[in-house]
Amino acid sequence: MIKAILYKEWIKTRYLFLLLAIILVAFTAYCQLRIGKVVSLRGAAHLWEILLTRDHTFHETMRYVPLFSGILLALFQFVPEMQQKRLKLCLHLPLPQSRIMGTMLGFGVNLLMALFVATYLIIGLYLYHVLAPELISRILLTMLPWFVAGFAGYAFVAFTVLEPTWRRRLLNVLAGVAFIRIFYLSSYAEAYNQVIVWLLIITLALVGFSFLSVSRFKDGVQ
Repeated sequence: MIKAILYKEWIKTRYLFLLLAIILVAFTAYCQLRIGKVVSLRGAAHLWEILLTRDHTFHETMRYVPLFSGILLALFQFVPEMQQKRLKLCLHLPLPQSRIMGTMLGFGVNLLMALFVATYLIIGLYLYHVLAPELISRILLTMLPWFVAGFAGYAFVAFTVLEPTWRRRLLNVLAGVAFIRIFYLSSYAEAYNQVIVWLLIITLALVGFSFLSVSRFKDGVQ
């Protein structure tokens, strides 16, 4: 039964997964080309100087890409469930409600994880041949909040779409915008190093809010 749910989720999201992978690779390649251009024109020393003296990582164009990836994935996963009343059918399967939703949400989180980890590896492997480990760490830590924001966007859209009442949906959207805004308050390099763990913990907890929305849906709240 779990395999059938996972297969259903894959059928819904497989083309989006491919599209998101292409987008992430394209933006990553663009950022790497910018770095390569600086090195070829001014030398690696100039690149190091920019990274050390300015809040510039050459990856700023990727700032909102993980966020929109998470939002789009949640929409593709859960909008059909609500519009076509598939969720109601799923909740009648001979499985606990928590296990059904845990499987669906886990699928989405792991799909995002695969995309984001692959992006990080591509960036890290490329920079390994150009920069010192300390500078690579500086770039990756600066980007980390953007990728956590991708999971936050997924979580908020998921429990907003699954919420059966429009009033609660509006409140969820407002809360989601306010929380996600935190990830983009500062553009300084490594500005979130002291709080990123807490933001990650809160984001993972937000994924569980979808269970509350589904419980309200199953109870017939309108």
